[in-house]
Amino acid sequence: MSDLKKILVWMLLLPLLGYAQQVSERKSIEEQINKAGNYFNQGDYARALEMSKVALKRSYKINDDYCLAHAYNAIGVVYDEFSEAKYALSFYNKALEHALKIENDSLKDWIYSNLGSVYYFNKIDVKKGIDYYKKALVYAQKINDSTQITFGKLNLASAYISINDFKNGVAYLKDSESFVKRRGIPEMRFTFTSLSGIYNTHIEKPELALKLYDQAVAIAEKYKLESFLVNAYDNIAEHYKVYEQFDLEKQYRAKSKALRNELYSQEEKAMLNQSATQIQMDEYKIQLDRIELENEKQLQKLQESKTVLWLGLVLGLALLILVFTLYRTNRFRQKANADLLLANQELKAAKEKAEEASQLKTQFVSTITHELRTPLYGVVGITDMLADEHPELKDSSHLNSLKFSARYLLSLVNDILQLNKIEEKKINLEKVPFVLTDEIEIIRNSVQYIATNNNNELIINIDQNIPARLLGDKLRLSQIIMNLTSNALKFTRDGWVKVEAKLKDVRGSVYEIQFSVQDNGVGISPNDQSKIFDMFVQVGRSDEDYQGTGLGLAIVQKLVTLFGGHIHLESSLGKGTTFTFCIGFEKSEQEILVTPTQTSYSDLVHNKILIVEDNKINQLVTQKIMDKHHMQCDIVADGFEALKIVETRSYDVILMDINMPGMNGYETTKRLRAIGIKTPIIALTAFDKDEVKSEVYASGMNDIMIKPFEANQLFEVIQKQLIEVN
Repeated sequence: MSDLKKILVWMLLLPLLGYAQQVSERKSIEEQINKAGNYFNQGDYARALEMSKVALKRSYKINDDYCLAHAYNAIGVVYDEFSEAKYALSFYNKALEHALKIENDSLKDWIYSNLGSVYYFNKIDVKKGIDYYKKALVYAQKINDSTQITFGKLNLASAYISINDFKNGVAYLKDSESFVKRRGIPEMRFTFTSLSGIYNTHIEKPELALKLYDQAVAIAEKYKLESFLVNAYDNIAEHYKVYEQFDLEKQYRAKSKALRNELYSQEEKAMLNQSATQIQMDEYKIQLDRIELENEKQLQKLQESKTVLWLGLVLGLALLILVFTLYRTNRFRQKANADLLLANQELKAAKEKAEEASQLKTQFVSTITHELRTPLYGVVGITDMLADEHPELKDSSHLNSLKFSARYLLSLVNDILQLNKIEEKKINLEKVPFVLTDEIEIIRNSVQYIATNNNNELIINIDQNIPARLLGDKLRLSQIIMNLTSNALKFTRDGWVKVEAKLKDVRGSVYEIQFSVQDNGVGISPNDQSKIFDMFVQVGRSDEDYQGTGLGLAIVQKLVTLFGGHIHLESSLGKGTTFTFCIGFEKSEQEILVTPTQTSYSDLVHNKILIVEDNKINQLVTQKIMDKHHMQCDIVADGFEALKIVETRSYDVILMDINMPGMNGYETTKRLRAIGIKTPIIALTAFDKDEVKSEVYASGMNDIMIKPFEANQLFEVIQKQLIEVN
């Protein structure tokens, strides 16, 4: 549908014409049509169509051509919005038939413009659409309405440009420029900006074209012009297609399709077909009523005439034909309703099945990650215990391989869980203040060992124009840069890897920062570049390289998309690879408090710890951690034993497993709090933190530790809880 059509359809009431006895009814019908227009602009197409249908019936009753034209035009707009060209043309032509019977140039302007849009936007006959647009422009100039004239010129510009007639298209575009800049409403400014962008794509000015497209998107988003936004995404996709940037084209095609499906559901389209049939039935019924009325009049006039019988037979036959037609139409409607009901039931069943499958998938991922983390806690812990108890094994390749394998498996489990959370849209970006240079420095320290092992130089460049403190999700940003940097170091030897952050643009309070990670390593072949962001895909691996799952870049792409950005890849075999992406952050005015790193936990010695854990291996591991730091601890295997032991002994901290047989950690904690135990309780669990935190805190626990964990992390949480209690 035309970007301008909505503006041309639902106009204020025109001067009322007609007979004096019809003025009140006409005014009421006009108010009803304008109310339908308000529902249309709000996206409530079902109510807009229903109200327009009622207005059409009322218009037939008073036999008013103006109201009939206006009502048919309003109905046609709804079908045109859903690209139902066949029905839209039918209703617009009926509107024009009634409009040509009266003197109302504004109404003719609207209808001709709408007819042009159907032929143009549905690609039925663009040249015929241009002819209708020109007829509409003649009427707009006749009534000397500057707004309508500008809309007409923009419509013609759009149609000419669509068939690559840029000479005529640009001429109409320039004619409308002055009015758009002085008095243009948002829809008008959006159309002018979009067409300007298409023209600049054509004359090979891609940077200016993209800037204009971004302005058009901003207008649509600011004024909530969602159907306009669909056109904006299509224009951007076409732009990237011209410049053979097919990945970006694919992204914007997907965004356009998703928004279009959201705006125009299949259920609403089915409703339109049903309504079209109902309108036809109403028309037949109105015609039947008129024939019956005429029949009665004729019978009264000709009851003494010999021709009465013949006239009755003729009218009766016509009546029978109409009744039969009405009957067939009604049968067709009933069948259509039955088919629609069946289709809706099938859609509902498919939706429920898909939701059930999604829920089962989420439950499976949660369960399998929990079941893997629990034994991994034991493997990592026992490996540390062996290294402590047998110093001679500290440098054992077998022991180090065991610990590495456990941590590698844990990393894989975390990656799978993260991907599932992103796909289920369970990740919300946080807004916290952070210092970009500090986060990059932490990443540098974390990956320096990879750089050293591969004899690489790690270069960091941060634009000084970037604000010192930013506001955003630093954890997700660090994860993106960490994955890209470690990947670059892994596939580069005796070379360099450069991490850069540059200020690209400032829009209001948002600072657009362009990040890039570049290396001079092995590079990626053109055949592999199209699949590099797919899950479980690995390229460029050598025989001795056994690390990596192929999930890192998939996570990177999904996180960048979550930020509202796009990641771009440039690579050549033997020359290196560059990943580039842009993310916008607000400037933070808050001071960032730096908490000193805790390196000694000597003040925790001799604290009494109660461990509530049913897994024997995990009991052993946790107890050894406590013993190593000279803490006194008791171990119980379930919640019932925990309730019993606290009656005779007191503890400084309770470490509580969540998933236990008999009585889980939540219920145990609730009962401990109920009997007055105020000791800090820390949940130890292999579930993801986001899955359990609400229930953990609701049960009365004070903090959470996710297994497996480093001993220092546990001691830091214990010390924090002891400080808060004291």
